[in-house]
Amino acid sequence: MTSSKSLTHLDASGSANMVDVSAKDDTTREARAEGFVQMKPETLAMIRDGNAKKGDVLATARIAGIMAAKRTHELIPLCHPLALSKVAVDIEIDEALPGLRVESYAKLSGKTGVEMEALTACSVACLTIYDMAKAADRGMTISGIRVLAKSGGKSGDWSVDARETAE
Repeated sequence: MTSSKSLTHLDASGSANMVDVSAKDDTTREARAEGFVQMKPETLAMIRDGNAKKGDVLATARIAGIMAAKRTHELIPLCHPLALSKVAVDIEIDEALPGLRVESYAKLSGKTGVEMEALTACSVACLTIYDMAKAADRGMTISGIRVLAKSGGKSGDWSVDARETAE
């Protein structure tokens, strides 16, 4: 499948560059992302019951995700440093997985979107869960990290649900 859209991080000669957003209007921009950490049922029970040797896995993963979102520009080349107004990380127990579903949210009023910040928050929260529980279960898997929705800016709103119904 080909797209008529060009890659914004490439200049006319094909070299990587940081996009100039100075002419864009400040708008409220929001993004949500999700990811999953699958594990043994007994590992999930250990996390749920608060018995991990390293401490409160869920609280630590939330904080790690929030901190990571604020540092996205240091981790991902060509990302703009952003003054985020809100970052949230929610973690739900999913017995059927078995494991945890992580959902992150990022918001700002600015000239560029926050999808990368939401993805970074989700990814680092998942990695933190793995780190805190790996002594009990090295076979955990992290999967399904994706943007669920974004809003604001010139390109408008987008969501997984809208994409799936359009296909």
